[in-house]
Amino acid sequence: MSGQNVYIYGSNPDLSFITVFAGDWVVIKPNLVKEAKETDPNEWRSVVTSPFLIRQVCEHVCRQLEGKGRVTICDAPQTDSSFARIAELLGLYHIAQDCSQKFGVVVEVLDLRNEEWTNHGGVITERKRLKGDPEGTVVFDLERRSLFYGFKGEGKYYGADYDSGVVNSHHRGDLQEYLLCRTPILADVFINMPKLKTHKKTGVTLSLKNLVGINADKNWLPHHTEGSPHKGGDEFPDMPVKRKLERVSVKVARSVALHIPGLGPRLAQRMRRAGTTVFGDGRHVIRSGNWYGNDTTWRMVLDLNRCLLYGNSDGSLREDRPKRYFSLVDGLVGMEGMGPMQGDPVESGVVIGGTDPVAVDTVSARLMGFDWRKIPVLREAWRLPSLPITSLTPEQIIVHADVPNWNGPFPEFERGSYFRYKPHFGWQGYIEWEGL
Repeated sequence: MSGQNVYIYGSNPDLSFITVFAGDWVVIKPNLVKEAKETDPNEWRSVVTSPFLIRQVCEHVCRQLEGKGRVTICDAPQTDSSFARIAELLGLYHIAQDCSQKFGVVVEVLDLRNEEWTNHGGVITERKRLKGDPEGTVVFDLERRSLFYGFKGEGKYYGADYDSGVVNSHHRGDLQEYLLCRTPILADVFINMPKLKTHKKTGVTLSLKNLVGINADKNWLPHHTEGSPHKGGDEFPDMPVKRKLERVSVKVARSVALHIPGLGPRLAQRMRRAGTTVFGDGRHVIRSGNWYGNDTTWRMVLDLNRCLLYGNSDGSLREDRPKRYFSLVDGLVGMEGMGPMQGDPVESGVVIGGTDPVAVDTVSARLMGFDWRKIPVLREAWRLPSLPITSLTPEQIIVHADVPNWNGPFPEFERGSYFRYKPHFGWQGYIEWEGL
């Protein structure tokens, strides 16, 4: 199958485009971000990759391995998620055991994280060390090839933890470092299984964004740049007096949580609750780079994809021969609105697959009712100057679908009528498809 093909199926996808060989080590990377919505513990189908699809892919791969090789189902969920609960809900260990016994190959399930946090009221109250990737980690320095090299946000990045000094120490000048788990790098084949969801920082979360889950330390990842666009930031759209006061109070709360053992997190919790009352709830107020003006996260996402595709286990980068890669987007039950974890389920009933993640994500975004040209992580993925993620142009995509009138060259497919996903409120009115 050519990399220019993108396939759209119903609940029983034809997986023949995913080809592996006897003896391969295959990584299957679903989206296991969170065990359920915080506001609805019973709603998880729209949050994580379908266990039905994970089983289908695992069996398809094991069958081709012919008793030789290895399969690793792995992810690094959000740090305050319960991997044990996620694995139980999806039956991951049962899938691994069944496939291993049936096909005679080693199938393992891994939590790639080094830490799991307990989060109460938006404040980290406990940190538990985990084993992490048994193969260890690898540091990649993209240097001047990084999309952060020369970026105006340098020195003002915020990562995944209160200590922003960590992320800024890894992204300055010629030093542009990422800490990745070694298992996905060592594997012969990478099968990406993201969800069809909206996202507060990137507009959509599909194949490209799903690679945040192969990191060993998410605090090395710039998530937004502090301040407003007027000051070179993208944390907020603007910076009135009220927003300046909010920034000061947040910094004080982070400092308290970091530097006062035991009591600090509890005090920070109270400060956060008070701050929500004064400055507004994050479900209604744009903050933390959760809007269409986020100029930071897409850079991090595309850098990560290049590390996976061209990275060697010693931290060096190849110039060619990108990793064998397949993508299968789970849109059986997607998510709209407050994605990627607090949105509303959408019964889309589709699965989108292919060998080119940029092409797959571009088609997926259009199916959701969005214009890829308005979504930086997609628009910029098509025109990387070095270490490209795709060698195609959008015009070269050919769509093959179960639905007859969805077939054909992408320029024709683009003009069709599909789903109408509601964007995250910080992106609403800025990424919807309006025609050409």
